[in-house]
Amino acid sequence: VLKKRLVKLVVNFLFYFRTDEAEPIGALLLEHCRITKEEENVFSISFVEEPERKYCFECDSEEQCQEWIEALKRASYEFMRRSLIFYRNEIQKMTGKDPLEQYGISEEARFQLGTHKQ
Repeated sequence: VLKKRLVKLVVNFLFYFRTDEAEPIGALLLEHCRITKEEENVFSISFVEEPERKYCFECDSEEQCQEWIEALKRASYEFMRRSLIFYRNEIQKMTGKDPLEQYGISEEARFQLGTHKQ
């Protein structure tokens, strides 16, 4: 069933609204999900836990569709975590110092310097 909704991305939540209401009617937590381009102006979101359930979104243009796909792929906690680890390692290689050490974050903290490949 197709329904017209407005959407708003806030960190790793995609809120959706009825076109005539200010309060969201729901939200999707963008963790453990797959963002897939379906057609020229359409992309979908599906989740690892519920692969049979798919949320489809139609955009006004192919360019807008691609922008949404890229933004949604960068929105997850895991993407941000991997980015933090990458840049932390790069800064440490360049300076010889851990840039997070000044904030009391040690290697024992959850943002380990080691990489975890998926």
